[in-house]
Amino acid sequence: MATDLRAGPVGAEPVSTGPVSTGPATTAPVSRRGRPPGTSARELEVISLRLFTEFGFEDTTVERIAAAAGVSKRTFFRYFDSKADVLWHAFDGEVRSLRAAFSEVPSDVPMMAAIRQVVVGVNAYRQEDVPELRTRMNLIGSVPALAASAAQHYDAWEQAVSDFAAGRLGQPAISLYPLAIGRATLAVCRSAYERWAERADADLTVYLDEALRALAAGFDPAQVGPA
Repeated sequence: MATDLRAGPVGAEPVSTGPVSTGPATTAPVSRRGRPPGTSARELEVISLRLFTEFGFEDTTVERIAAAAGVSKRTFFRYFDSKADVLWHAFDGEVRSLRAAFSEVPSDVPMMAAIRQVVVGVNAYRQEDVPELRTRMNLIGSVPALAASAAQHYDAWEQAVSDFAAGRLGQPAISLYPLAIGRATLAVCRSAYERWAERADADLTVYLDEALRALAAGFDPAQVGPA
């Protein structure tokens, strides 16, 4: 998550795939003749992150990203509506993964246990993913336009949890308890994400699992371990 997610859990291609470890991206000269080379959202994501780091978010244009990738602006916009969307690509994919996973949870799994299992299951980020995710966090935290865009993405993540809780409780999603569950889950997951990104000593799942167990236990000192 994320992140901010970053974001918050923020995070990453939906965890089912996990982000690809990124080093400085390199691109070979591309001929403009013939058919354009194949590309992917992930490739554009990696190149964009490198350029944002080198030149700054504001000074990195879509034209520059497309040129570095050896594709046209039109190709870029097939994948993303704007350059800001690049930073939320993985996070938005995570939201879709959350909804898909919630739809498959057996009805006999307790609600909070189900939320923990699903959230942990779609956040399989590793220690080696930390540098890239820190880059995202720094960009989103330092660029006003990106910080302003965070709310809608977090809201979508939170809503996925609230909708699941509403179904289990038999209440409208806008009712107090579903909203509180979604918001509390997002809050503890963002805390786990930030702690993980700071320490980089284990997989994100370790931190998420601990945080969500603590939430389910009401943060009872007798049941909450050191974090």
